[in-house]
Amino acid sequence: MKHFTLNGQVREVGNKAVIKAIRAQGLVPCNLYGLGLKNVLFTVNEKDLRGITNTPASYIIDLVLSDGTKQTAVVHELQFHPVNDNCLHVDFLAVNEEKPIAISVPVSISGHAVGVQAGGKFVKFQRSLRISALMKDLPDQIDVDITSLGIGQQIKAGNINVENVTILSPKDTIICTVKATRNMVAAAPAE
Repeated sequence: MKHFTLNGQVREVGNKAVIKAIRAQGLVPCNLYGLGLKNVLFTVNEKDLRGITNTPASYIIDLVLSDGTKQTAVVHELQFHPVNDNCLHVDFLAVNEEKPIAISVPVSISGHAVGVQAGGKFVKFQRSLRISALMKDLPDQIDVDITSLGIGQQIKAGNINVENVTILSPKDTIICTVKATRNMVAAAPAE
């Protein structure tokens, strides 16, 4: 999996006024926890953070903090403003090489379904799947080949197999399907 380096400025616990002042400077308050670490409060530049929030890709984050601390983490939770869509807060979960990491990874569709060639309509329901694996085994994306997908058939999370990766999304989660179109239904009685 790709790594993304993010620089942070360690901060102290503050009230609403302090947090509001931080956001007014174009900074986003963040929290790092996990692996038995003491919670670390810090801020990152909102423009730097867009590299991980404005993309469908998933990353392992290499945090470099102002106190000299370096930590590997994943994004655990993002909070956005409901109107202007600015990032308000980020929770990072510390990770290491020894323990499995749970993360959402984008789904990549490849191939041309036989059901679409027969006049059906391809519908993608899931953009990402939640998986768990060791850091060295994490894929950048889950590849799904739809070449053999016929009309009325579906590919579910339970049908996906990736070596050394456990799919955490429910097994009956539909990733994609090929549906019959109105034209096909109207043409069927005429035949």
